[in-house]
This record gives sequence, structure tokens and C-alpha cells, in this order.
Amino acid sequence: MTVPPGRRERKKAATRQKIADTALRLFLEHGYEAVGIRDVAAEADVAVTTVFSHFAAKEALVFEQDADFEQRLTQAVTGRAPDEPLIPALRHEIQALVRHCTGDGAAPIWRMIDESPALREYEGAMRLRHAESLATAIAADLGLPPATTACRTIAMFVIDAFSLAREAADPEAAVDEIFSMIEAAWEVTRAEASGARGSSGR
Repeated sequence: MTVPPGRRERKKAATRQKIADTALRLFLEHGYEAVGIRDVAAEADVAVTTVFSHFAAKEALVFEQDADFEQRLTQAVTGRAPDEPLIPALRHEIQALVRHCTGDGAAPIWRMIDESPALREYEGAMRLRHAESLATAIAADLGLPPATTACRTIAMFVIDAFSLAREAADPEAAVDEIFSMIEAAWEVTRAEASGARGSSGR
């Protein structure tokens, strides 16, 4: 049974959300580069140190759901039912994430990200980190070492599926098209993994 967060945790989460919401509003109103951490802190009525206790960098204010995104993807692997196939579980999660990130009001945020070198660089590093976490989860599911190339490749395909679908004219159709290719690659990966396990057992 999940234990509900205590008062202190709820207060911290509310402060974090308030800072993130304030920062995003200021960035969209004045431009990302024109707004500093001190501006965000003053507008949110918190100390600068409080901002940095919740967000390690200014860029993280824009990607405040970074950790949640990463956790949802890994849990799609580790939290699925024993008889649930892996790739459909990941497809379902990516579809949900794409739907969320292409909803009303999302376009100006992504336009801001695309126009900022700092935000594009941060997003790229974030995607690599998410891919590594997902690859580790997939490898564990197959009983393979975390650095297995096939698992890292599948993970990168899944992460790229989100970015490509988000930019497509029909995001849901793009997810379906991309995951049909990922499914084919996954079948090869599973066959190779089975062969590797069989060889090591002899």
C-alpha cells in the first residue's frame, strides 16, 4: 500500500510547483534569456537558495517533470504484469506522454526550447540520461548487463520516438509507425539475448 506524503513533503512539493509555474510564466512573458533566477525567486516570493534547493539549474525550471518522465518510462518496464509484453507497455506510456506534451498551451513552451541553445543542450543531455536509465531497466528484464548495446539501442529508439512524435503533424499516428519499427528491432534483440544466454549456459 502506498503511504500518502506527509505535511512536510506536500509543502515541499507545493513550493516546487509554485517556483516552476512562476518561472515558466516569466519565461514565456519575457523570454527565457531575459529572466534570471533572482527574478523567479522574487516573483515566487522565495529565497534564491530555495529555488536552487529544488532545481539544480535554470534550465531545470523548464523541464520540471524530468524525473517523473524518467520514472514513468522505467516503471513501464519494471512495473508491468508478468505476462504483459514490453514494447506495447512502452508504446502506451510514450503515447500518454506525447498526448500530455502536445496538449493545449504546449506549443509556446516547445518553441521557446527550440529557440534557446541552452535549453536544447539541456534537453539533449536529459534524453541521453533517460535512455541510459531505460536501457538499464530493459537489460535487467532480459537478464543482461546494463551496457548491452542492443538494450541501449532499443532504449534510444523509444526516447527518440517521443521527440519525433511530438513534432509530427499526427503525433499518435507517428507513435504507432515508430513503434512498429521498434517492435521489429525488439524481436531481433530478444532472439540475440536468448542465444547469448544459451551460449553462456553451455
